[in-house]
Amino acid sequence: MKIKLKNTHLLKQGGKVVLLFAAAFLVGHGVGKTQEHFFPETAATSASGEGNWGLSFQEEGKAPIANATAEDLKKFDAYYIGDSDEKVLYLTFDAGYENGNTALILDALKKHNAPATFFVVGNFISSEPDLVKRMTEEGHTVGNHTYHHPDMSQMASKEDFQKELGDVETKYKEITGQEMTKYYRPPQGKYSETNLEMAKELGYRTYFWSLAYVDWYQDNQPTKEEAFEKLLGRVHPGAIVLLHSTSKTNAEILDELLTKWEEMGYTFKTLAEIP
Repeated sequence: MKIKLKNTHLLKQGGKVVLLFAAAFLVGHGVGKTQEHFFPETAATSASGEGNWGLSFQEEGKAPIANATAEDLKKFDAYYIGDSDEKVLYLTFDAGYENGNTALILDALKKHNAPATFFVVGNFISSEPDLVKRMTEEGHTVGNHTYHHPDMSQMASKEDFQKELGDVETKYKEITGQEMTKYYRPPQGKYSETNLEMAKELGYRTYFWSLAYVDWYQDNQPTKEEAFEKLLGRVHPGAIVLLHSTSKTNAEILDELLTKWEEMGYTFKTLAEIP
């Protein structure tokens, strides 16, 4: 069974702005800090389906059109959106390295009693055990973003695939004494049917996203106004929100952002509560 992808003409329909998000961090073998990310602001006209997670925002306040349906993804225990009939948000953060913003993000989440999932790579979990412990102690979930952040869709060997996830699991247990919750986010948002099936066979649920914005360039952070324009204008019921914990803007605005979402009638739930 193949995931059925939306026709590329949908991405151009009505002159709508398209965001093609291929998320997060390029982290080199657990050492150093890489600040380059793959998140093109607009989609190429040749955007293919399987391989790159893609979103087309058609109407403000409404869920975007993705290049795979929620129903097709669910066959692989994969999700990009929750209950679209309920004003609930599922907060997630990709964490590739630490630059002083994660603690502030945790402070804001604690103030609002808002649960989140932090998808960590090997570099982060190895270098920031205290933050990982704090995430766990404060009721958040630590998810698996692989150890080295490779293009997992090109990984044909199940053993290699399992090792990328297993090394993060092992480190998490060393730090917390607990088994890691089996939530997986594909590096760069790249996936394949085989890739999703491997994750499912290993007991993982895969989580993409339905709301994100360009927040990863450390030396070119969006302004507060730019962030609010995207995150308030495109928020929608059931959104799985992807933010980066490296973002100074995110750390500075999160308290106010959560307040604004609450004023719009939204509440926050865990990924485990997605129906």
